[in-house]
Amino acid sequence: MSVTRRDLLKLAGAAGALGVAPAIVRAQQLEKKSVQIAVGGKPLIYYLPLTIAEIKGYFKDEGLDVRIADFAGGSKALQAVVGGSADVVSGAFEHTLHMQSKGQMYRSFVLQGRAPMIGFGVSKKNMPDYKGPADLKGKKIGVTAPGSSTNMVVSFFLAKHGLKDSDVSIIGVGAGAGAVTALRSGQIDAISNTDPVVSMLEMPGDIQVIVDTRTLKDTKEIFGGNMPAGSLYAPQAFIDANPNTVQALTNAIVRADKWIQQAGAEEIAKTVPTQYLLGEPAVYKAALEKSMEGLSPDGVFPEDGAATATRALAAYVKGFDASKIDPSKAWTNEFTRRANEKYPNG
Repeated sequence: MSVTRRDLLKLAGAAGALGVAPAIVRAQQLEKKSVQIAVGGKPLIYYLPLTIAEIKGYFKDEGLDVRIADFAGGSKALQAVVGGSADVVSGAFEHTLHMQSKGQMYRSFVLQGRAPMIGFGVSKKNMPDYKGPADLKGKKIGVTAPGSSTNMVVSFFLAKHGLKDSDVSIIGVGAGAGAVTALRSGQIDAISNTDPVVSMLEMPGDIQVIVDTRTLKDTKEIFGGNMPAGSLYAPQAFIDANPNTVQALTNAIVRADKWIQQAGAEEIAKTVPTQYLLGEPAVYKAALEKSMEGLSPDGVFPEDGAATATRALAAYVKGFDASKIDPSKAWTNEFTRRANEKYPNG
């Protein structure tokens, strides 16, 4: 069978058209399939959506190979991304504002928590006669890690009552059984942490909770507005270079956010690794119930959240100039909007 020049040109044209098609497909392909996520206290309910997305296979469903590195606190997780050993942080939203104040652009792109879900309590053994904030002067206060969001709540509370961080000793105690032991053994006089640690200490009467941001009502009373908390955030340069990868990460977390709301405490407790329960399943389930309202139902950032967080940081961080911050550059709902369109029911 002879092939004419016209046939060859037709074939070339068809091949050219086919050559364009993969480019259209490629536009949706992941720029980076292997992603390193750094988190500060993975077993905490604060980061529950991250764990659920991993366990339920939501990252894999999006074509991602996600590796999660766990650190003692959010500030340590951020250091991993700054140092280049991780790509994305699962951490407190306000770190994006901290970094912007230092001239480094980071942006949160999907929410895990819409309230800080942090409890700050004093030891009933070490401080049985606690009357008010002035009694904290000279005391040792345990936080997950210095500079983390648990530290932020302490600092904000002290500043509101005329005290400074230098009036107390801030000590990193981590986010698990070690934090519980540090309080019970008397190594620290007070603790700022999230659940299940707070409930482990509150329910048997080891601490008196003096600040509670597990509910939206209390959070708004303390901070004067919505205070976004756990999120996935990354350097703006990473987001710009890997928009499809960021979308895939967002899709997985939004699905996890929705699954959590539908599942309830009993099913969540069966799903997470047993070590998350710290040997007390009933307490863990009670902690879930207390924190459920603070977990994001859909990954979407509240419009006033960044402004609230900026005001909070300006109130207690020395040298933090709110006038130099553009809160709109610290977050985006662009990816969560698409994720909710793709997974309206989780």
